[in-house]
Amino acid sequence: MNTITRRTALGGLGVSALIAAGPAAAAAALPVRVGFVPVIGASALFVLDGAGWAKQAGLSLSMTRFESGPAAIQALASGTLDLLAIGIAPVAVAFSKGLDVRVVSAAGTGGSAFLASPDLGNALKAAGADRAKAFADLHRKLGAPVKLATLPPGAVPTVALKYWLFKTGHVAPADVQIVSLGIGAVQQAMLSHSVAGGTVLEPSATVVRARDPSIVTVATASQMFPDIPGVVIASTGKFGKAHPKALQTLVGLVIKATDLIKTHPEQAAPYVHAALGAGLIDTATMLRALKSPAAGFISDPNAIIAPTRAMLAYEVEIGDFTKAPKIEGLFDTRWWNKAKAG
Repeated sequence: MNTITRRTALGGLGVSALIAAGPAAAAAALPVRVGFVPVIGASALFVLDGAGWAKQAGLSLSMTRFESGPAAIQALASGTLDLLAIGIAPVAVAFSKGLDVRVVSAAGTGGSAFLASPDLGNALKAAGADRAKAFADLHRKLGAPVKLATLPPGAVPTVALKYWLFKTGHVAPADVQIVSLGIGAVQQAMLSHSVAGGTVLEPSATVVRARDPSIVTVATASQMFPDIPGVVIASTGKFGKAHPKALQTLVGLVIKATDLIKTHPEQAAPYVHAALGAGLIDTATMLRALKSPAAGFISDPNAIIAPTRAMLAYEVEIGDFTKAPKIEGLFDTRWWNKAKAG
């Protein structure tokens, strides 16, 4: 777990006047403790922080990075965080177990792509729409199940992969070997060709294709599981009750940041790069990742309620849960509705 410092606003952003709602900038800044998992779906958070919008609205964000969902949820439950940018599934599970947390904004959909090595890419191309045949043929050719890398069970890329393989592709489970790895390890497994394919998060998917053009994109997570939700912004009930104006302001800034990412990704890229790619990739690569079809950006929480229910129901089918976590009351859409209207 690492803490990243605030980034000063970069010049030439070209953004009009900031949202006027929220604490006056001249007053003492309100501390807001924000946790995040380092994925591209949380880009709106990186923009509103890095561009200095939150600071100018009188909010002092303390950003803490977590490498896994469970660790982030544990910190939220311990009372050390006010907001969290993370995948929807961990939040739903925590809420169903009684944690006082609500989704106040969406942030990203999908966020990953299924990449294939030449052998698997050729097999899929030859079989056309028949994915089951492609994996069966390659299984016979290799003399072993087709090895695929993905994130641990419950992660959005993993759910999308299993849905695409087994639910809609009717691939025989015996024809594949799914290996659970961390984000960076999936990237390395693809580049070393130690697996035939894998679900790779952005910006790693863009990095992999740039370093090895023989690796191809087969499908994005949103194509594999239509409208699959990704990252959400969740708030503790305590923070919302104690600081409603601050929460309203933050949700408004998420909307503003999301719009910037979608309309002017070149302006958003430096802030996302500072949070995710500094020292690893350049800003140009991050810009390509933001423009990638694998990365979807959305702030409206109303739009992901039905897809969340569908995703959690499928996770019961594949054994992630014995019973789908309840989501009635999980989404507190009033903050987004007011911010959008205002």
